[in-house]
Amino acid sequence: MSETPPPSVSSTVRYYRPLPEWVPSPPKQRYWLHLLLLLATCFTTLVMGARMQYNFQHDRPALSFSDEPIVDLSGQRETIPFFPAIWVRAHPARLLGGLPFMATLMLFFLAHEMGHYLYCRRFGVYATLPFFIPMPTPIGTMGAVILIRSRIRSRTALFDIGIAGPIAGFVVALAVLVVSLAWSKPMHAVLGQPDYELGYPLIFKIVYRLLTSSGVIRGPAALTLGGILFHPTTIAAWVGMLATSLNLLPGGQLDGGHIIFSIAPQAHKRVSRLTILILLIMAYYLWSGWLVWAVLLWFTSLRHPQVAEWPRVSGARLWLAMFALLMLALTLTPAPMAHMAVREYLGL
Repeated sequence: MSETPPPSVSSTVRYYRPLPEWVPSPPKQRYWLHLLLLLATCFTTLVMGARMQYNFQHDRPALSFSDEPIVDLSGQRETIPFFPAIWVRAHPARLLGGLPFMATLMLFFLAHEMGHYLYCRRFGVYATLPFFIPMPTPIGTMGAVILIRSRIRSRTALFDIGIAGPIAGFVVALAVLVVSLAWSKPMHAVLGQPDYELGYPLIFKIVYRLLTSSGVIRGPAALTLGGILFHPTTIAAWVGMLATSLNLLPGGQLDGGHIIFSIAPQAHKRVSRLTILILLIMAYYLWSGWLVWAVLLWFTSLRHPQVAEWPRVSGARLWLAMFALLMLALTLTPAPMAHMAVREYLGL
């Protein structure tokens, strides 16, 4: 009686040990579950997007979720809960305002996971369609994953599958960023403060500088990113850039870890441990969330997918690896949320 290994998760979790050498039959796709989770995630992101759009229209930061009454520009007072499902049910037309955020955010996650999925299909690796994760978080979701259910049989296949998701997601997030920054506006006469004070990756600063110098964005030349009231779709681009950088962290079973292992298997564990150390330092001084990712890398770095030694990664793929490093540098935000470092919680 043959033994079938448990499924494995791409991107942010891990691959389990490979299947035996015989070729298994394709696993049955649970289309109903994929569709149910997709619709649920569309709803939760739509609701949070409607809240962000309402904030934006009333000159409030998109990530203001205080339940204190809001005094809008007409002088009316309105209380909105954190996850305003009842609020939008009372006025269903408000959901239309959440469509841009929902569409752009879901497009990013779909592009990232389908990048993995399509390359799995190309190399004959059995994988599920994306499982979206609905959650009443500030963005309405915890992202998406695919499950890989068969062995990845070469380092080149592991490399291509690992890098395809970040590239596809980065292209979508960059396109959204370029368009949505022009929709944002200067922050003046703001009626509230954001619950989450965001930090910005290098790509945000580069694109903003290019758009202002070319005249696409008009306003004070010295206006910084902190002085802009971002359109909800810009927040979706920010989430996309953050998710791209997290997946590209060079270690464990993250996409960046798969890239490292496919190029230099012997260096994978050392690079993973060095990344963990750097994340712990960043968690103490910059953002406590890095502690979670350090723990994740610690557990997933103990195992890695077993792939054949040959063919080795070479040629154009090495240039793609350099591009992955560039993407990490452009999208990494050392402090995604300000004033949330471990030392600040400790009062140091």
